[in-house]
Amino acid sequence: MALTDISYPTDVSMNTDLYELTMAQGLWESGRLEEQGCFTVFFREAPFGSAFAVMCGTAELGEFVENFRYTDEDIEYLAELDAPGGGRLFKPAFLEFLSSFKPRVDIDAIAEGELVFAREPMVRVSGPMLDCQLLETALLNIVGFQTLVATKTARVVQAAAGRPVAEFGLRRAQGPDGGVAVARASYVAGAASTSNILAGRRYGIPVSGTHAHSWVLSFPTELEAFRAFAASSPKNCTLLVDTYDVREGVQNAITVAKEMEVAGERLAGIRIDSGDLARLSAYARTRFDEEGLGYVKIVVSNDLDEHTIASLLSQGAPIDAFGVGTKLATCYEQPALGCVYKLAARRSSTSAPWTPVMKFSEQPFKRTIPGVQGVRRYFGKNGGPACDMLYDEAYLAGEGAARGTTLVAVNDAALVMDVSALEARELLEPVVRTGCAVAPREDIEVARARCAAALGALDPEYKRFLHPQAYTVGMERGLAAVRDRLVQERMPAAPPVPHR
Repeated sequence: MALTDISYPTDVSMNTDLYELTMAQGLWESGRLEEQGCFTVFFREAPFGSAFAVMCGTAELGEFVENFRYTDEDIEYLAELDAPGGGRLFKPAFLEFLSSFKPRVDIDAIAEGELVFAREPMVRVSGPMLDCQLLETALLNIVGFQTLVATKTARVVQAAAGRPVAEFGLRRAQGPDGGVAVARASYVAGAASTSNILAGRRYGIPVSGTHAHSWVLSFPTELEAFRAFAASSPKNCTLLVDTYDVREGVQNAITVAKEMEVAGERLAGIRIDSGDLARLSAYARTRFDEEGLGYVKIVVSNDLDEHTIASLLSQGAPIDAFGVGTKLATCYEQPALGCVYKLAARRSSTSAPWTPVMKFSEQPFKRTIPGVQGVRRYFGKNGGPACDMLYDEAYLAGEGAARGTTLVAVNDAALVMDVSALEARELLEPVVRTGCAVAPREDIEVARARCAAALGALDPEYKRFLHPQAYTVGMERGLAAVRDRLVQERMPAAPPVPHR
């Protein structure tokens, strides 16, 4: 059963921060219902020391917006909230407005499975300021977490070098919803299967799993436990051999494998979940081969990540597949992507021109990029991505300006590139128009194939785990000039030099 056969949650509007609603009430009360905003979702640094991230969550945005409603129960709850200074937090007339509210926004986003880089808009939301504001928190939650997990998985899959990676981090994930999101995002980014049955049902992801140590411990001997499991699941029999001693476990697995052959079945594999995985997998491979059981696969687990897997394979460990749980599901060393949702342009109505705006800060790193931003990816002679350019769609349309071909790097104004000779492709695609999804939900297999192709085309220098080459994201020269102008306008005048 696909997710489209399961009703989307009806409480998405309440999965938000309180200040989204207090700001919405302020916009409503001040009569600014038609004031327009253009917001962008982006991250400032790629996670895990990577040069890139894998876009994920896009496929859910259409249903998220179409199902964004305030039910009678929602309104009743909001009506009971008290303000810290006394009285009710929300006015009855505002709650009446919310009771019939439907978002009227347009959303453009980078397709799921594409590579995304720091500072560029992953998602662009435009429409009434109030509507855009109410979507912020849940949208960031959907896109930010799944993109983080997909990026981690892409690194793990890369380290596995073609060997299957099974995701089984549900029991360590951040709650039931987090576990389902992990399974989905990891499959987009190349995981072969998940242990999560709910995710398998919702998204059509292959599910995998056999038995735990408790199965072995529930029998008088390990050999009896293995025999019973082989009899119960002869077509899905991978034996966990490290409950007591791996060498003894391997010998018991060999005994069961030969008994299965007599019965016309085959042992699929063994799993090692502790100890020196390189040494123990080599021992197991040697023993199975000596017994004419070369078809038995060796699977390993135990707090694996991309660095551990790369180390195991660099030692020549004869491992056929990996089970990755905790460090994938929790994105262990970086549990948040740091996605932000910032206003980049505003206008008084749909007929007025856009005015670019930007957030300033004492930390230049936190300054934003203004304008109704589009993203154009340029490709090198080898067909892989060479650089990405941000440009102001409203500026180019309003000024009748020619398509810019000069790129000024976002984080280094001295880096200027002429991209006129390179092939290019627009990255932001329509997802929602006036609150309605523009197309049916994309099949997860399409996103998975897109991710594999994108990673395959990326130069190895960007995929290094240690000190990857920085990918260039820049602004079209006209947009860079707009940003510089806004900065100059906001800079305080220099204090007068005192006379001596």
